Amino acid sequence: MKNMTCLALTIFIALGFGVADTEAASDLQQVQRRPNIIFVLADDMAWADVGYNGQRNFETPHIDQLAADGMRFHHAYSGASVCSPSRACLISGMYSPRHNIFHPGNRARGKLEYMKLAVPNRVVKNETYDWFAAIGDLAPDVNSLAKVLKPAGYSSARYGKWHVGRDEQGFDISIDVRNGWRDKDSAKKLTDAGIEFMRESKDRPFFLYVSHHEVHKPLVADPGIVKKYQVKKERTGGDFKPVYAAMMEAVDTSVGRLRAELRTLGLEDKTLFIFSSDNGGYPDATSNLPLHGYKGTLFEGGIRIPTCMAWPNRIHPGSTCETPITFVDYLPTFAELAGTSLGQSKYPVDGVSLLPLMMGKAISDRAIFWHFPLYADLDHGVAPGSFPVFGTERPYWRGVPATVIRRGKYKLLYYYEDQSVKLFDVVRDQGESKDLSAKQPEIAARLLAELKEWTADVDAPVPDRINPVFNPPK
Repeated sequence: MKNMTCLALTIFIALGFGVADTEAASDLQQVQRRPNIIFVLADDMAWADVGYNGQRNFETPHIDQLAADGMRFHHAYSGASVCSPSRACLISGMYSPRHNIFHPGNRARGKLEYMKLAVPNRVVKNETYDWFAAIGDLAPDVNSLAKVLKPAGYSSARYGKWHVGRDEQGFDISIDVRNGWRDKDSAKKLTDAGIEFMRESKDRPFFLYVSHHEVHKPLVADPGIVKKYQVKKERTGGDFKPVYAAMMEAVDTSVGRLRAELRTLGLEDKTLFIFSSDNGGYPDATSNLPLHGYKGTLFEGGIRIPTCMAWPNRIHPGSTCETPITFVDYLPTFAELAGTSLGQSKYPVDGVSLLPLMMGKAISDRAIFWHFPLYADLDHGVAPGSFPVFGTERPYWRGVPATVIRRGKYKLLYYYEDQSVKLFDVVRDQGESKDLSAKQPEIAARLLAELKEWTADVDAPVPDRINPVFNPPK
C-alpha cells in the first residue's frame, strides 16, 4: 500500500475558513459533503496500547484494521492531560483558557501547604485563591460538534462518558447506559445503543459519538476475556495486567462491531470513522513507554494519544500523517465536512480543519498549546514524570502549573513555580530524555515568547501569586 505523509508546509486550506491554494481547493471540492461521522473515544488509553503502535501484549485487531484502512496520525494530541478539560476542548473546539475547565473536580487537588502558588483549591475558598475561574461545565451556548452539524440536517447521539457538564450541547440523544463504575459490560452496552442509533438514522446523515469508560480505572472486565489474557501472560511472560488487556479488547471489539454494522447497512463508503483517546494512560494500569510521563502530566505520555481514521475512497489506505493535530481541530473539521458556517457563534475556534491532512494535503505551519494553572497530586505510585513539592525532593505532584507549546518538531514546557523551561525535539526524542534549552537557547526563547503571547491572547490565568500558607515538608 502506498504510504503518504502529511507535512505542514505553507498552505492554509479552508473552504470557507480562509484562502486556499487553487489546486488543493479543487481536490477538496471533490470530497463528498455530509458524510456520516462516527467518533469512538477511549478513556485513558496510552499511545502504545494499540497494535499499530507496537503493542504485543494486548490484542487490538479491529483498531489496527481501521488504521490500515485509513490514516494513522503519529503526532495526535488530546486537549489536556486529564479527561474533563480534554473532552471540553474536543466538544467546543476551544483551548482550556477559553472554556475554563482545567481539571476534574474543577479545583487544584492536594495539600494546600504544598502548593507554592495561590490557585483555586479544595481546601480554602476566598479571594486569595479564587482569582480566576476554574469550572466544570461548558457554557450552554458554546458551539459544539453536534451544533455545527445540525444545520446540515445531521442527527446526533452521544453514548457514554460525558464529563463536560449538565448541558447536552446540541446532541439529539445524550445518555450513558452503563451500570456504575464496575460495569464489565459497559462497552457492549454502549455499542449496542450506537448500532441501534445507526439503524434508525441510516436514511439521513448522522453523527455518533461513542465515549467508552474503558480503560479508566477501576479495572474490571469480562471474566472469560480476563482468563484468556491470564493464559497469554503465563505463556509469554509479558509484563501487563490481564484485566486491563481485557478492557482493551472490549474497546477494540466495539470498533469492530460498529464497522461491521456500517457494512451491513451499506454505509461504510459514506462514513468517516475516527478512533482516539482522551489522554494518556495511568502508570499503574499500563505502560506509556516509549513516551515519558503519563496521564496528568504534560509530557508526551500524558497528551500524545493513539488516533486513526478511515473513510473509504477519500482517505488513502495505509497512509500516515506526521503533522501535529489536537482536539480543538475536530470542530472546524466537522463544520467543513458538513458545509456549515462557524461564523454564527460568539465563541472563537482555536483549531483548524483536518480535511486537507486527511486528503494527503498540507496545512499551514502553526503552534498548538496546553495550559494547566492548577495542581494535581499523585493518586498512584510515583512514576517518571512526577514532580516534587517545590524546593524539596519529595515527589507529590503529577501536575503543576505550566503552559506548553509545540511548534514543528520542538516542544517547550514552561513552569510557573520557578519560570523554568524544558525544550525537547519530540520527533527525534519522543521519550523527552534530552532537555535542549541550554544548548539551543534561541529556539527556547522564541518559543517562550510565542507561548506568552498566546496566554495573553486567550486571556489564560497566569499563576504568579505566592500561596501565603506555602510550607513545604522538611
